[in-house]
Amino acid sequence: MGTKKKLTGADIFFEALKEEGVEKIFGYPGGATIKLYEKLYDIDFLEHILTRHEQGATHAADGYARVSGKGGVVLVTSGPGATNTVTGIANAYMDSVPIVVFTGQVPSSLIGNDAFQEADIVGITRPITQHNFLVRDVKELASTIKKAFYLASSGRPGPVLVDLPKDVIADECEYEYPESVDIRGYKPKIKGHKNQIKKAAKIIKNAKRPLLYVGGGVIMADAAKELTKFARKNNIPVTNTLLGLGAFPGTDPQFLGMLGMH
Repeated sequence: MGTKKKLTGADIFFEALKEEGVEKIFGYPGGATIKLYEKLYDIDFLEHILTRHEQGATHAADGYARVSGKGGVVLVTSGPGATNTVTGIANAYMDSVPIVVFTGQVPSSLIGNDAFQEADIVGITRPITQHNFLVRDVKELASTIKKAFYLASSGRPGPVLVDLPKDVIADECEYEYPESVDIRGYKPKIKGHKNQIKKAAKIIKNAKRPLLYVGGGVIMADAAKELTKFARKNNIPVTNTLLGLGAFPGTDPQFLGMLGMH
């Protein structure tokens, strides 16, 4: 942890991205985020990729996350800018892709007053995010960003949204980035339950016509080799979902092809 220094919310935003090792950010500017975009001229560790549309930014961040293995990051403005991200967020949520979406918001004092380009993006995206935040105080900004990246990439990955009111971006406070995160009630399981695994193995062993129906989780877990070894050793045929394609060799005689409407 470095020494404390007083920074604006915009400065804290970029300092936090640097701490998280972010190298690329996808977005489209607007009034509520203009102070963040002005700072981009002074940022040398970050490449901003300008898209034609906010939905494109979320899809681009989604694709970047899938290919790079790092979390995708999006920056858009309030109101229509924020609502344009919904399709991309929903896609990342359905496919368990870690992205963090930062949306501008009207000043805190105007929230709930039908201000110009105001939208309740937190309420809108609640069903399609791992979690989302409305930052009410600049003092909570650094810890919120830390939590957002942790929630997006831990456990089952997925999108997290952080809503940033204009006054929070402009306000100042002493900056200190937390080294770790402890979220009450959030303890994702990352190891398989031994007894459940034994139970599954027994069911597979006793099955008369076993079949492995494999999804994208195998690819995300980089477990294709283990899957292939298991299927061949036990002589079990394999079928894939659309996102599971590639997890098992398509030329293998045990491969049945893709399952589903396609």
